Amino acid sequence: MKLLLDTHTFLWFIDGSSNLSQTARQLIENEDNQRFVSIASLWEIAIKVSIGKLKLGVSLPDLVKQQVYDNDIELLAISPEHLDILRKLDFHHKDPFDRLIISQSIVEKMTIITKDTAFISYSVQILW
Repeated sequence: MKLLLDTHTFLWFIDGSSNLSQTARQLIENEDNQRFVSIASLWEIAIKVSIGKLKLGVSLPDLVKQQVYDNDIELLAISPEHLDILRKLDFHHKDPFDRLIISQSIVEKMTIITKDTAFISYSVQILW
């Protein structure tokens, strides 16, 4: 299964948060699944850190090394195909980072692990 972690899902996973469902945690930890985090999520994290809405115990490069690479999670780059789908999406969801993640999921045929109910309005597979 190809899984795309929404930003909050990724943060909850690396924090060991109980906000992440046991099912979601098991899917992410299952090495038979391909796990991805979008560059858009890292961009969102960087912005939230810079405005004081999020605190990290490490630098963003160290976070990527320790939590993305060391957990065998792949970074998903932003492609022109993702942006083409993005420009065509209805505005059920206003968050630009989530809209990009939705677009990436459509193009790459990935299941998104998210608790965000606004994703349901799009033609994407979600799990929680």
